[in-house]
Order: sequence, then structure tokens, then C-alpha cells
Amino acid sequence: MFVAALITKQVRHAATGRRILQGFQRQSDRNKVGTVAVRSFITSVDPSHGLTEEQIAIQQLAIDFARNEMMPNMAMWDEKEMFPVETMRAAANLGFGAIYAQEEFGGTGLSRLDASLIFEALSQGCTSTTAYISIHNMCAWMIDTFGNESQREKWIPLLAGMEKFASYCLTEPGSGSDAVSLSTSAKRDGDDLILNGSKAFISGGGDTDVYLVMCRTGSAGPKGISCVLVEKGTPGLHFGKKEKKVGWNSQPTRMVIFEDCRVPATNIIGKEGQGFNIAMKGLNGGRINIASCSLGAAQASLQAAIDHVKVRKQFGKPLASFQNSQFRLAEMATELVASRLLVRNAARALDNDDLDTVPLCSMAKYYATEKCFNIINEALQLHGGYGYLKDYSVQQYLRDTRVHMILEGTNEVMRLLIARKVLSD
Repeated sequence: MFVAALITKQVRHAATGRRILQGFQRQSDRNKVGTVAVRSFITSVDPSHGLTEEQIAIQQLAIDFARNEMMPNMAMWDEKEMFPVETMRAAANLGFGAIYAQEEFGGTGLSRLDASLIFEALSQGCTSTTAYISIHNMCAWMIDTFGNESQREKWIPLLAGMEKFASYCLTEPGSGSDAVSLSTSAKRDGDDLILNGSKAFISGGGDTDVYLVMCRTGSAGPKGISCVLVEKGTPGLHFGKKEKKVGWNSQPTRMVIFEDCRVPATNIIGKEGQGFNIAMKGLNGGRINIASCSLGAAQASLQAAIDHVKVRKQFGKPLASFQNSQFRLAEMATELVASRLLVRNAARALDNDDLDTVPLCSMAKYYATEKCFNIINEALQLHGGYGYLKDYSVQQYLRDTRVHMILEGTNEVMRLLIARKVLSD
């Protein structure tokens, strides 16, 4: 396609895709009617089906990067537990460091739907690394949306280029799904805040540079929580051991510990007491992002299964000729398309600030992460014993997507949010 060829050529010669992606955003703005962009609601097994020319070009840029820079390394990053900093910075050069932050201070300025397309594409190259990139993007958006001008001016350029990496700190050893009960405190001491407490399961913990910490600055309940930015190297900031995980091995996970950690009160993002609202708004997008990562892993696994059953023979015939294989592939394809429809619908809702954004994001996260995991599991089964070998990527997609049903709000919590909406009508 002309636009896709043009974007690849421009990226190669300009060594940056950010300006190109921003140009697509300006074109998308011209295509809007009111607040709703003129876009097709069609999707199919081919993830580019129903997209605009600009969206296909953006998607292709991400696919090419995934295939050339990520996929050849994903097994090594997993085995050696490497945090691929330079590869992520190369992705940032294409505009993937602050995808839906505003352009004013260096964000790419794309929509949540565009971000979903990018994360789905990148995830085919390495789901674990893409999931971290999505968390970094969520942090950049939180600063860009709720931070003051000086905070945005300082941090967005650094995060957009991934000169600095960010981590989101909400979960604690004693408060996971019950986030309102968090106990990490931030007490006033003149012009400073003194933080005490700990955060658990923090993606990038210890290796990243900026920590957005949800902590209690006031009384019990959600209105007593604030969002505080803590820089690595701040006295009193410590890290636990690097966790040994089933998947997500290309990103470190550690506890983040605060022991009389002193930060300026000017590091509060947004208003004091606004932290829980900031955290939840961030998670709406985070749920779409992580569901998009599941889509990419499922897409790659489905294609791997199709390729395998066409060449693998048993009883003198390719596995693809057996009705069992055909029916399984049909079910996998249907669940993939249904998942993608839900995810892209939720992304559009978030882009347009729809009243049902929360339940729609919850539906997308719950359904897509579970169905895509099942698709990958079926793909592994169709590979037979080969699927259980680390020489085949399907097992890594399986390990890397299992956690998607737990983080960004467990799927049990997603069901509660959906039920709350259903019962309120």
C-alpha cells in the first residue's frame, strides 16, 4: 500500500516515526464529525480489515518493528530475563513511547484506538515487552493529563523518547483488588512529603526511573489517596528482590519500598486527594492496552497453528484435513474476532468519553484476555508435543498472557464492574 510504503521509507531516512504518526493524528482530526471519528466498525481475522488507510500504515509500522526488532529476540529476552532498553528506545523513536499523550510536550497525540492497534501489532513480536511499553504509556498519559505545565514540560519529553522509564505503583502486599484500602502513607513535613510503605508486583521496579505512587495523604477511603511522582535515587526508596515469574520475563518485577522517603510536595500529580480517580482513569486505558496485547499474542498463535497443521502429517494426511483441526481453528478465529470487536469498541468509547466507558473497558479486558488465552492454549494443543518445547513461540505467548487475567484489575473485579452497570439500569 502506498501510505505504508511511504511511512517505512520516511522512517528509514528520518530515523523517527513520531512526526509521521503525529501527521496521521492531524489527518484523523480532519476526518472527525463532532466527537466521533469516521471509522469503520468492521473487523475480521485479518487485524487490518476495516481500518482506514492511515491506521493500516500505523499498524504496519508497528508490525514491521515487531518482526524485525522484537520477534528474533523474544526467546532470548525471556530466557535471560533481559529488559530490552535499547529496543524500547528504538520503538520510542517511532512514536511509541507516549502514544496518546498530547503533542504539546512531545507526545505522539494518537487515539486510544490507534494505541490498541499498535500494542496488538507489537505484542506479536514480544508480548512481555509490549505489555511494559503499554504500562509506560499509561504513566506518561497520567502525567500529561493530570500534571501541571512544569511537570508535563519536564517529564513528557523524557518519557516519550524513553530516556526515562516509568512504573505504575498501586498494588500493595495487603491490598490488591481492594485498592481503596492501600496503606502506603505520605505525610506532610513542611514543603515535603514523607512516604512509608511498600508496593508489590511493580513492573519495571528497580530498573525504571520514575514511579507514580498512589499513597494516602488524607483519611481512609478513596478521597484520601494522592498520586506522587518519586524518582529513582531518592533517599529512602528501596527495591525488593527480582521476582521469578512464569512469564513476563523481559520486564523485571520487584517490590518498591519507601522508608522515610522524602519528596517535594510539588511532586503530587493533579490535586491532593485525586490519586484514586487518576489511578482508575489510567486503568481504563490500561485494560484496553493489556487486552490488545492478548489479541496480538492470540493472532500470532493462531497463525502459527494454521501453518503447523498445513504441514504436519498424521495417518498420511495433513492435520488441516481433519475435521477436528478445522473446527478448532474455526472456534479460535471466531473468538479472536469477537475479542477484537470488544476491544476496539471499548477504545472508541474511551476516545469519545462515553458514559459506558468503564463497563465497556471491563468487558473488553475480561473477555479478550480469557478468550485469547484459550486460543493460545488451543494453538499449543494443535502443535502437539512440539508446542510444549521452547523452540516454538506458542508456549511463550501462553506464559506471557496468563497474567493478563490478573493484572490491571482481576477478571473477577471486571465482572463486578460489569454487573454493577447491568444492575443499575
